[in-house]
Amino acid sequence: MGIVAKGLSRVKPSATIAVSQKARELKGAGRDVIGLGAGEPDFDTPDNIKQAAVEAINRGETKYTDVPGILPLREAICAKFKRENGLDYEPSQVIATTGGKQVLYNAFAATLDPGDEVIIPAPYWVSYPDMVLLNGGEPVFVEATIENNFKITGEQLEAAITPKTKWFLFNSPSNPSGAAYSRDELKELTDVLMKYPDVWVLTDDMYEHLCYGDFEFVTPAQVEPGLYDRTLTMNGVSKAYAMTGWRLGYCAGPPELIKAMNLVQGQSTSGTCSITQWAGIEALNGPQDFIGERRKEFEARRDLVVSMLNQATGIDCPKPEGAFYVYPSCKDLLGKTTESGKVLETDEDFVTALLEQEGVAVVHGSAFGLGPNFRISYATSTEALTAACERIQKFCASLK
Repeated sequence: MGIVAKGLSRVKPSATIAVSQKARELKGAGRDVIGLGAGEPDFDTPDNIKQAAVEAINRGETKYTDVPGILPLREAICAKFKRENGLDYEPSQVIATTGGKQVLYNAFAATLDPGDEVIIPAPYWVSYPDMVLLNGGEPVFVEATIENNFKITGEQLEAAITPKTKWFLFNSPSNPSGAAYSRDELKELTDVLMKYPDVWVLTDDMYEHLCYGDFEFVTPAQVEPGLYDRTLTMNGVSKAYAMTGWRLGYCAGPPELIKAMNLVQGQSTSGTCSITQWAGIEALNGPQDFIGERRKEFEARRDLVVSMLNQATGIDCPKPEGAFYVYPSCKDLLGKTTESGKVLETDEDFVTALLEQEGVAVVHGSAFGLGPNFRISYATSTEALTAACERIQKFCASLK
């Protein structure tokens, strides 16, 4: 009898982490590799936030905290939701977690019974389906095609809903596609959800502050207040505040759900890092002007990458509204042969050959549930992005 649970056989390791690891290994072996796999900003955490953490340490804020987080942090989260999203929550409706991933995991652990279904638009962040599977649920995928700018329609959502549907898991702007839903596009989905009172909404708003041009971010409970009592609104400090390693996510929702998630967290990790919580208060309450400055930089990088990729033979790269990813199609390159004689049959073949031949690490689209595409993170320097795109152009031109 083996030690590993049978259910774990359904779960895959994270493809994005694997790509970053492979790029690091090749670099360590002396290869010149440009890694475009990681979903984290290359900017540093702002100094005022770092200083708040230092001061918290010096004050001795190093003890266990309440499971859902210290009250000043939960108050700061409530203030953020009110200020930026027009949503009213009490601190008792809020949980701070060890990264955004824990919000999702807690929610599924607290609510899913065997066979419950979770509707997930594809392409999706790699961890979504596996978290559902780990908690006994069944992921149900709805394809958001390149022709529809990687967004699903109300009709598609309605067709996916069954008596077993427990959650609709929504992410805008999206990882991996960068697609973001306008108010009208989101209203089409919330109108459908209003017809199904047993379906809950889990909205991952992690890339809220990374929307470009005149695009206006909106979240489901803001667009349709009738969904407030069955929506879990999730966010975090990792992307907008460049705090990936600090591990702080948060969410707000109906008291019954928050109480159940609190129970899960109390028997798994307890409260998140006390120092991180004090840094998080400064992030949410402190100056926000740097977000706009960094957003301009990300927007310029997006425009550069989209332009250069669309100049590559056989690549089709839509221009996304947000996040720091592009999700180009390599469909027209499948069936071609590399310089080493390898025939490209899948998007995974494409990214493997690109890494081996040109030293550019990207993630294959089938890992995100929709191919033949690949994801590029442009959260790195303009110099590195320019060099990487030149290598991709060279690689595509070399295919026979």
